[in-house]
Amino acid sequence: MAAALIWILLVGLLAGLGDAEAQQTTLQPLVGRVFVHTLDREAALRHPEHVDVPPTTPVTYHAHLRGHPDLPQWLRYTQRSPHQPGFLYGTPTPEDRGRQVIEVTAYNRDSFDTTWQRLVLLIGDPEGPLLPYQAEFLVCSHDVEEVLPSTPASRFLTALGALWEPGELQLLNITSALDRGGRVPLPIEGRKEGVYIKVGSASPFSTCLKMVASPDSHARCAQGQPPLLSCYDTLAPHFRVDWCNVSLAAARDFLTDALVTLLVPLLVALLLTLGLAYVMCCRREGRLKRDLATSDIQMVHHCTIRGNTEELRQMASSREVPRPLSTLPMFNVRTGERLPPQVDSAQVPLILDQH
Repeated sequence: MAAALIWILLVGLLAGLGDAEAQQTTLQPLVGRVFVHTLDREAALRHPEHVDVPPTTPVTYHAHLRGHPDLPQWLRYTQRSPHQPGFLYGTPTPEDRGRQVIEVTAYNRDSFDTTWQRLVLLIGDPEGPLLPYQAEFLVCSHDVEEVLPSTPASRFLTALGALWEPGELQLLNITSALDRGGRVPLPIEGRKEGVYIKVGSASPFSTCLKMVASPDSHARCAQGQPPLLSCYDTLAPHFRVDWCNVSLAAARDFLTDALVTLLVPLLVALLLTLGLAYVMCCRREGRLKRDLATSDIQMVHHCTIRGNTEELRQMASSREVPRPLSTLPMFNVRTGERLPPQVDSAQVPLILDQH
C-alpha cells in the first residue's frame, strides 16, 4: 500500500511538470459559506470522446495545496470507496480570503493511468444580508458523503424551512461526526456515522426551535427523555435529527456591553473625584473663621504655650540670655502683691538630675 502511494505521488509530480496537459478549473468559494466540489471521474479517466466511462472503474484521488503536502486547514477531502466520487468540502474563514491553488492527482486503479488537475480557488466575501441566526443539527441518518451533493442539501433546507421563521436559509458548514469525536458505527445495516449541518438565516428562530434548545429540554435529555418539541418534525422521515444536540447561536451586539464596561467605572470614578474635591476645597472653614469660633481663653492659653515654647528653644541655643519671665516676682491675683521667689531660679537648671 505504501509503495502504491509513493508511485502515485511520483507519477503525479511527473504529470505536474507539463502544465499544458493539466486541466485547470476556477472556482469561487465564499467566506462563511459551505463549499463543495465533486471530483470529475470522467475527466480523470481520460477516455476518448463519445465513450462512456464504466461505473465500475475504481478511481482514487490525492489533493494538496500547491507548494504544501496537505490541504488548507479549512478544506477537507473525502471518498467512501474507489467506486464512488470524491469530494472537496469546507467553509473558508476571513483569514483565507484570496487565491489558493489545489492540485489533485487522480489514479485509475485498473489501467494505472494518472492524471493531474488544478483547482484555482478565488475566495471572496458573500453578497446579501448577514446571517446572525445560526443553528447546528446532528443528522444521525446520513454520512457526510450523502449530504454533500446539492440534492440532499437542498432537501434538508426545504424541510427545515417549515421549522424556521420565513426567510432564506443558507448552508454554512458540513462536518462529519467523526471529526467531532464520534465513534465509527458497527457494520450493521442502517448505522451511519452522522453529520453536523450548520444553517444560517437573517430571520429569527421560531418558537419551536427555541423550545428545543431551552434549559428544560436539556434537562429532559440529561434524564434520557426526548426534548420538548412543540411543532411537527418536518425533517422526518428523510432526515433523523438528534434533537438533544441542537445548538442555536444568535449574533450579539457587543457595543452596548463594551460601553457599559468602560463608562460605568469611569462615571463612578468621576463622581468620587468630584465629591472629594468638594470636601477638600469647598468645605474648608479658613483660619479667620476658625479663630472667631474659638474662645478668648483658649486662644490666650494657646498663645502662651506657643510663646513659652519659642522662649525655651532660644534658651537652648544660647545660655547668655536675660532672666526668663518665669523667674520674675510672682503676682498674687488676690492681694495684688508681687512676691519675690524663694530661690534664685536662674541658677537652677531647667531639668533637674534625677537620682
